[in-house]
Amino acid sequence: MKHCPVLQFNSLAQALVSLFGNSVAIKRTDRVTGGDINKAYAVTLNTGDTIFMKANEKEKAASFVAEASGIFAIAQTGAIRVPKILCVGTDDGQEVGYSFLLMEFVKSAEPKADYWERFAQELAALHQADASAFCERDDGQKGRFGFFEDNFIGARPQDNSPSKSWIEFFRDKRLLPQFKAADSYLTSADRENATKLLDHLDEFLIEPKAPSLLHGDLWSGNAMAGPDGKAMLIDPAAYVGACEADLAMTELFGGFPPKFYQAYRAANPLEDGYEKRRDLYNLYQLLNHLNFFGQSYLNAVRSVVQEYVG
Repeated sequence: MKHCPVLQFNSLAQALVSLFGNSVAIKRTDRVTGGDINKAYAVTLNTGDTIFMKANEKEKAASFVAEASGIFAIAQTGAIRVPKILCVGTDDGQEVGYSFLLMEFVKSAEPKADYWERFAQELAALHQADASAFCERDDGQKGRFGFFEDNFIGARPQDNSPSKSWIEFFRDKRLLPQFKAADSYLTSADRENATKLLDHLDEFLIEPKAPSLLHGDLWSGNAMAGPDGKAMLIDPAAYVGACEADLAMTELFGGFPPKFYQAYRAANPLEDGYEKRRDLYNLYQLLNHLNFFGQSYLNAVRSVVQEYVG
């Protein structure tokens, strides 16, 4: 498996006809709230179907292809539910062109009583699934960590070029590009500390026992209770890495309930010292927020760097 076999179309009308037949028509379009990058809609068709559509500028089409690839990869493991992808495409529109992603419309339900425990067990199963097929590229590049294509973390590009070493991958494909992008925010002391951290990363991180397919952006807003009351993952920034990176992200903005972490550790025990590595994994996310949202995240970035370099 090298590619996501997602259907791609050159117009929304063409996509709908291919998916639902020649007589299909849109009855109504309702804006769906949530998210700060794309516009989202519930699209009701005359067939009785309702589908979910994300839309953005035409130039953003690659981000929808990447999202579809991440969802496809997670679905391949069979470990945890994700929405069904219908297609991606672009449309010139009447006034301005746009890109779109169509997928099943998921009605959220009340979480089951054991929602958090089941979620943790299914996430552990995702992390324990064989991830080797997701790191081979068309040009022959292979590695234990990375992904079969580059994608996006939020709205910013994410380099997933394969690497044999997790520490090397996290340094060169995660932290280093973010520090470079953040250079205008950094003082000379910040740059010195960043260099020191990157040069000594092997003193703080460990190579995982096995690579894991990661969601890649696993905060509470990217998980929901599906119609069956069980967890469903959405909006991935998928790649193969250390499972600790996903778990750390769940703790960055408020965290999940303690029973989630207890159930996860029971299903997939962590290496000793995770708590000492957690903030370093989240430094990547904080740097990305700094580069996207601005200076309000600078002190958080400095605090984490200081935690490791003194």
